[in-house]
Amino acid sequence: MRTMASAPTENVWDYPRPPALVPCTRRVRIELGGVLVADSTRALRVLETSHPPSIYIPPADVDPACITPSRARSTFCEWKGSATYYDVHGGDRREEAAAWAYPRPTAGFAGLRDHLAFYPGRMDRCLLDEEVVRSQEGDFYGGWITDEIVGPFKGGPGTWGW
Repeated sequence: MRTMASAPTENVWDYPRPPALVPCTRRVRIELGGVLVADSTRALRVLETSHPPSIYIPPADVDPACITPSRARSTFCEWKGSATYYDVHGGDRREEAAAWAYPRPTAGFAGLRDHLAFYPGRMDRCLLDEEVVRSQEGDFYGGWITDEIVGPFKGGPGTWGW
């Protein structure tokens, strides 16, 4: 497990706007209902001012039996484009609209095409290497908080207008 002493600190207020798309250097695993939904060493991170990183996993590293298209409406990001949502299934659990992807991202985020992001608070566990991730507050953003990520973070009550 990483600790503040062993990992450099990243302050989310130092992240750029518009956001940056960078490789994730850590192994990503997502579990739901006792099932390993995703396992990747090829994930990407989106770093945006005031937000913990969002993690995007290549579709080949996600168990296709664990995701189905959601009936949830799509959303629009001024930087990445239109997102579509997926229900996530694992064991006897089903989480509606708990993952999303950009099937036709903007040119600046073309590397995200079809990669899946998951709300960590809606999964049983999300791990970066062996560290269990904490979820960003709120129900809109899907940031992954680890020991080296410091805020304050947008997403919780009273932060919408930041």
